[in-house]
Amino acid sequence: MKRKIYYIWFLALGLLAHSCSDSLDEELVTDVSAASYYTTEKGLEDAVKATYSFLKPFYGQEMGFAMTTFGTDIWTNGADGGHKVFNFYDTGLNSAESYVQESWATWYRGINQANGVINRSTNVDMEETQKNLRIAEVRFLRALYYFQVVTTFGDAHLSLEETEGVQVEANKTAQTEIYSQAIVPDLEFAIANLPNSQSDYGRATKAAAEFLLGKALLTRSYTSFADSNDASRAETLFGNVINNYGFSLLDNYADLWDITNEGNSEMVFVISNSKAQVDSDIDPYGHRGHLYFLMEYDVRRGMTRDTENGRPWKRHRPTDFMLTLWDRDMDTRYDASFKHVWYANKNEPATEASGSEPARAALSIGDTAIYIPGPGKDMDWPQSLQDTKAYIVITNDEYSERLFPSMNKWIDPTRPDRQKVNGQRDFILMRLGDAYLLRAEARLKQSNPSGASQDINVVRMRAAVPGQEVASQITASDVTLDFLLDERARELTGEGWRWWDLVRTGKLVERTRMYNTGAAPNIQDYHVVRPIPQEQIDRTLGGYPQNPGYPQ
Repeated sequence: MKRKIYYIWFLALGLLAHSCSDSLDEELVTDVSAASYYTTEKGLEDAVKATYSFLKPFYGQEMGFAMTTFGTDIWTNGADGGHKVFNFYDTGLNSAESYVQESWATWYRGINQANGVINRSTNVDMEETQKNLRIAEVRFLRALYYFQVVTTFGDAHLSLEETEGVQVEANKTAQTEIYSQAIVPDLEFAIANLPNSQSDYGRATKAAAEFLLGKALLTRSYTSFADSNDASRAETLFGNVINNYGFSLLDNYADLWDITNEGNSEMVFVISNSKAQVDSDIDPYGHRGHLYFLMEYDVRRGMTRDTENGRPWKRHRPTDFMLTLWDRDMDTRYDASFKHVWYANKNEPATEASGSEPARAALSIGDTAIYIPGPGKDMDWPQSLQDTKAYIVITNDEYSERLFPSMNKWIDPTRPDRQKVNGQRDFILMRLGDAYLLRAEARLKQSNPSGASQDINVVRMRAAVPGQEVASQITASDVTLDFLLDERARELTGEGWRWWDLVRTGKLVERTRMYNTGAAPNIQDYHVVRPIPQEQIDRTLGGYPQNPGYPQ
């Protein structure tokens, strides 16, 4: 898929940006108004590929990280950037916020693209099995877009028909109907018609559809409109993903973040990126996660910005609470996810003592320049010891919006230069470790903490420091919803799910008030959904209802 559909993807993304490039105007293959093209077999194939493109403006971009990472129990804001309203829950989080508007518009463009493909496929002369496979892909994607809409905005517009021309009427359909009319039947169709694997990496598979339906049913199981068997069906679906497709956990958690090890045995569904396309900016939506979780290392002694250490945009920093979650004597995941040492990349002369600053020995390229001991290790570094080192030691009493432990999962040293913002990493939407934790949640929802502990232990055993495997295991009596959310933080931190996890489980307000000092003063019960975008309200005949709590 990386090799075959990028041209289609960046055509679609160019159309989103309203490009007037001649080459794009000549090849409007992603425009669902191109009726004559979409009714050919090649046109349908291209249209299906284009439906994937609407994943890319959100996942791996600042929009996606701002909307899913800010304003939670484990992440708060760094020094730079905008959109901190998602962390502060202040009056700026309103219908005019640009990411609110862009996410809504992008997902509905994806939905309309899917509707157009499905509706027009009836006129395509194509082998029926192959056509059903492609429609199954598109219905998987439509379900994913609708799932993102309802878990972000709640009740929303529902249409299963292609929109052609200007439309000024819209409905606000209850979530229960969007689940029952779109998300669930689309995924059931996808499961019935998708293959176990596809030769094009990044295409939807039966495993991905089962994973997504499991997550959708698990999410619905917490609601007032749940079906009685939602949690049990979710457990079965995650069990299928775990057992039926040959996925396996990597032996070493750190290997998940090795940029040379993508497409490994743990990946269920990813948004794939091509290095050639992102390096050349043909694809403007390469993975940018490498930018957002880094502290301001590049103005410190012995350091300058480089590709190895990343371009530090200082958007997201850990809350104090998150840094208490790992026992580093037993659990490898903090050390595999966060950076501890920065090595000098420029020579630095010795300095004399001045004011509160001690004398420092000279630094040569390759020497330690910055060291962050991190959770549980700060006590080993009193100021008197720090002052004896040529390098800077940053302990928790010195953390700030500029200096903090830096998450290294998305670092991309393969970028062609240090200023490059687009990275080549795939964005991981579904992986096996998450399937185990989601099945544990489904089991806990059915009052089966013993089964939940078994799944959690699989993940914890993989993460254990050698020799600590037995000590890392938990029992049924340890399993609560809060413990499970803590475990999801240890395993999945920075991967873009936290806000949705807390909303799904009904824990957003409680845990954010408890652990995020920036968000605590303002967060309210109604913040479990985002405001309806002002553009949707303004463009709808008679207006469009705003979500409760937000200004009309």
